[in-house]
Formats: sequence, C-alpha cells, structure tokens
Amino acid sequence: MLKISNLFANIGDVKILNGVDLEIGKGELHAVMGPNGSGKSTLCHVLMGNPDFEADGEVTLNESEILGKPQFERAEDGIFQSYQYPVGLPGVSLMEFVMASTEGLNEDEIISVAKKFNVEEFLDREVNVDLSGGEKKRSELFQLALKKPKLALLDEIDSGLDIDAIKTVANLINENRDDETSYLLVTHYSRILRYLDVDRVHIVVKGNVVKSGSKELIEEVDSGGYTQYQEQ
Repeated sequence: MLKISNLFANIGDVKILNGVDLEIGKGELHAVMGPNGSGKSTLCHVLMGNPDFEADGEVTLNESEILGKPQFERAEDGIFQSYQYPVGLPGVSLMEFVMASTEGLNEDEIISVAKKFNVEEFLDREVNVDLSGGEKKRSELFQLALKKPKLALLDEIDSGLDIDAIKTVANLINENRDDETSYLLVTHYSRILRYLDVDRVHIVVKGNVVKSGSKELIEEVDSGGYTQYQEQ
C-alpha cells in the first residue's frame, strides 16, 4: 500500500533522512522506533508533505507517486497525520471542524462515533483548547475514525501520557483497525506497543532504517537500548 524507496530529506544544509526504504501492506500497523533526533518524526512530516523539508526519492501510495504533491492533495489521497503536540484552534468547535473536514456525515453519525471515543463532551468546545494530553489524543483518533484514511501517521501518540491513558489510546487503535487503513506509528518507547497488534517494527538511527523485524524487536530494544544499533 505504501512503498518508500531511497528517501532522503533535509532542512537547509541539515541532512535528516539518508536513504530510507520501507513498505507497509494494506491494513498493517508498523512501528518506527529509535533514539531522539534519528529522523522518525521527520519521516511522518515528509510523507505528509511538510514544506519545511526538502525530499528526494520515491514514495508511492497505492502505486501513485506522492512526493511533490501539496499537503491537501495528499490528504485527499487518504493520508492522515496525528501530531505529537496537537495545536489548539480557538474559536472553532470540534463539531464545526469535523463537519467541515469530512464528507457525507451528519451530526447524528458524528455524535455516535464521538460516544465511542468518549469525546462527545468536546464537540461543542474549541478544538484541543484546555484539553489534557490524553484527551487531545482521543480527539485525534476520533477524527481519524471519521475520515477513514488509507494511511494514518501517528507521531508519538503516546507522548506525555500516563500508563492509563496509553492503554486507552492503544485500545482505541485496536478497536478501530480494519483492512482499509494502514498505520505508521512513531514512538521512543515500547510501552504502547505492548498493547497493540504490531505487524512490523523498524529501528531508525541517524536517518536510516538499520533493522526491521517482528514484535521480538521490541524486547530487543528494551533489553539493549538503541546503542546496539549505532554501528549498523
């Protein structure tokens, strides 16, 4: 479904991604792990089309090249990004936001999905304003469920969450997985991965995927940290 070949990315003279190769099948959940500054979040930003980054290589979504497309076209193609620190939208209610950004859904349908994610009380409130970290992440997953994207980029969705909130977020992801949406989940830590049905794990160091494997890699990271991959 997603194929990344020899992907390079930089901001100005700073090189961040150094020839990333990665493939995600339809409906799969892949975890990208690595130390701070290794390029994990940059990978998400480049896939979403953040104009701050210059990118070179090949990235195809369902065999259609997406590099060079503006962000709105990538969103129309079915890419969704959940941010590590979701920004607030003062003056815009969550209901107004999702009504404007989804097609073919009425308020009753939106409320039904909101109840499932326990965000019904947020619908009349401003988007991400005065919400806790866990509440923001639930709101992001609620929006994801409404949009039903082809590819969901979850950039450190566990960042700043306590263990109960991490379990809640993981359960919401598990409950809403289907054969139509593929996930690329970026994280530093293994905590959230213990509650997810992960198909593949990729270790990124210095802008390269240095190792890929099954869930056993999570235990390898826990026992030996990331220093064991520095020379690979």
